[in-house]
Amino acid sequence: MDEDYALSFQELHLDSLLLRAIEASGFRLPTEVQRQVIPLALEGRDVMASAQTGTGKTAAFVLPALQRLLTPSKARGRGPRVLVLTPTRELANQINESIRQLGRFTRCSFGTIVGGVAYPPQQQLLGRLLDVLVATPGRLLDHMERGRLDFSRLEVLVLDEADRMLDMGFIEDVERIAAATPAGRQSLLFGATLEGDILRVAQRLLQDPVRVQIAGIKERHRLIEQRMHRFDDTKHKHALLDHLLQDTKVYQAIIFTATKRGAENLAGTLEADGHAAAALHGDMRQSARNRTVERLRRGKLRVLVATDVAARGLDIKDISHVINFDLPVVAQDYIHRIGRTGRAGVPGTAISLVGPGDGIKLGRIERLTAQKLDRQVIPGLEPTGPKPVARKPKPPHRGQNGPRGRAGSDAIHRPHGKHVGFRPSHPGRTPRRPSGMRG
Repeated sequence: MDEDYALSFQELHLDSLLLRAIEASGFRLPTEVQRQVIPLALEGRDVMASAQTGTGKTAAFVLPALQRLLTPSKARGRGPRVLVLTPTRELANQINESIRQLGRFTRCSFGTIVGGVAYPPQQQLLGRLLDVLVATPGRLLDHMERGRLDFSRLEVLVLDEADRMLDMGFIEDVERIAAATPAGRQSLLFGATLEGDILRVAQRLLQDPVRVQIAGIKERHRLIEQRMHRFDDTKHKHALLDHLLQDTKVYQAIIFTATKRGAENLAGTLEADGHAAAALHGDMRQSARNRTVERLRRGKLRVLVATDVAARGLDIKDISHVINFDLPVVAQDYIHRIGRTGRAGVPGTAISLVGPGDGIKLGRIERLTAQKLDRQVIPGLEPTGPKPVARKPKPPHRGQNGPRGRAGSDAIHRPHGKHVGFRPSHPGRTPRRPSGMRG
C-alpha cells in the first residue's frame, strides 16, 4: 500500500462515539497496524495482516467492527454480527475488555465463549441478542454441535493469532466454523507471520484479501535487550535465576517454563525464597487464572512463572523482564514470549538460560530472529562445560510414523502421550487435534 496513512484517529473517519471512547481510554495516535487496517476494514475489504501482540492490532479490528454495529442489522435473528476467534482464554478476555473499553458509549452487546467455564451461563449468553462474540474454537464448536449458534446475522469474522491456532491444531475447527457462516461475510485474519500453511488457510477463507505487513521481527523487538547465560546443570541454572531476580531493575518478570509441573514447582521454590511469585498454566481453573493475572496487573506479584499459555494474550505494561528458564521447543513461541516486555514504547529485557542440550533450540531462535543472542557471563557463575552449538536440526528418519519420522521437537506434546505436528503429513491437510483438547 503506497498511499499516505491517517495520522490521527479523527482522520480514520470513526464515529464520534468511538472517538470519545478512544480519548477516554487515553489513546492519542493510531499505531501503524491501526492506520493501515482500519480504513480497509471500514471499506468492507477482507484483510490479512502480520502484526505482533503489543502493536495495537486488537483495536485495529474492534474499532471498525463497533462502527459497523452502529448501523442496525437488516437480518433477522439473535446471533452475533461479529465473531472473533482466538486461541486462548486469556486473549479472549483481553479482546473482550477492549470491546468493553472502546464500545463504552455504544449499546453494543458482547460476550465470550471459552473452555474451562461452565456451560449453562454460556448457553444463556447464546440465547440472548448478541452483537459481538469472542470465542476459542473448540468450545464454540461444542455449542455449534448442540445447535446453540445462530449465524444468520453474521457480518464479520475475525481470526486473531491465526498462526497460533494452526500451531495448536485448531485450524480444522476454525474451518468448520467458517463454513457455517454466511459466504458474503467480511473476514479479517491476523498473525505474527503469514507464511506456509497459514497463508494457504488465509487463501481458502478470505476473498481477494489485502495483505498488510507490519515491521519484521527484528525491528519489532528493537526495544527489547536480548541476552543469554549458559548453565552447566540444574543447580547452576537455579543459581543464575536467583542472581537475576536479585537485580533491583527487575520490576516485574515473567519466567517461562516448559511444563505445567515445572511452573508449579519453580513458583513454589521462589515463593519459599521470599519472592512474590505465582504460577500460571493451562490446568488451572479459569477463575484462578484470572485472579493470578489480576494480582500481576495490580503489582501484587513480582514474578509470574508460566507455560506458553501466557505467551500471548497477556498485556501487562509493567513487565520489565522476560526470563526463558526453559527455551521453547517452537522458535516462534520465543517471539511471543519476549513480546510480553518492551511494550507501549518502554524498553524491556529478555534473558534466556541455555544448557548443554539446547543447541538446536537456540539455533532455531537465532535463525528466526536473524540475530545472535548476546552471550553474557556473570562473575562467579561462569559456566565450565562446553558451549552449546546453535545447530540445525537433523532431518527425521523414515520410520514407523511415516515419511516425516517420529514426532519430536517439531511437535506439540498433548495429554495421553499424543503428538500433533506443526506441519501436515500430506500437502493441504491440517493436523488434527486429539479429542478432549478443545479451547
